[in-house]
Amino acid sequence: MVTTGAAPHSPDLARLLDDHRPQGPVETADLARARARVGAPDAWDRGTPLHFTASALIVHPPTRRVLLRWHVRQQAWLQVGGHGDPGESLPLDIALREGLEETGLTDLTPWPDAALVHLAVVPVPASPVEPAHEHADLRFLLATDTPDEARPENPASPLEWLGIEEAKRRTTEENFRETLDRAARLLA
Repeated sequence: MVTTGAAPHSPDLARLLDDHRPQGPVETADLARARARVGAPDAWDRGTPLHFTASALIVHPPTRRVLLRWHVRQQAWLQVGGHGDPGESLPLDIALREGLEETGLTDLTPWPDAALVHLAVVPVPASPVEPAHEHADLRFLLATDTPDEARPENPASPLEWLGIEEAKRRTTEENFRETLDRAARLLA
């Protein structure tokens, strides 16, 4: 595996979306909304009502397990990921950085390739510092050879390795269950 960092040939946002084939009417509509944001100067700005985020489901292919993270704000078990830092605009690079920050895994690599696995527009409830908004979440699969090295970035955000079916039972988010189903097909 390669070490985390800029992925070789990390596609830009427009190419990533052009190469993605949506599965079903919901993702087709989400993709249309996301494409409308490409090229906007604030496409990654968390102050806009709809902005991009990048995330990843971390997998350990030999055991067919996935790594879930407890997200305090959403009160849900989900994948790792988040917002681009200022100046970041390559989705896969953002997912890799977030994966490293949230798990401590230094060997994350796109798996089975660098393609977008799922695009989901997800609602985010208001918080004391942000109004309600939506994320156009760009989801990848990242693999590790060192699952036992995973460490949460803080005690409030534990990590847990699970089989796909247990992960589907653990999450409350239907759109994330779809991501898990897609990972299951690739892990089979």
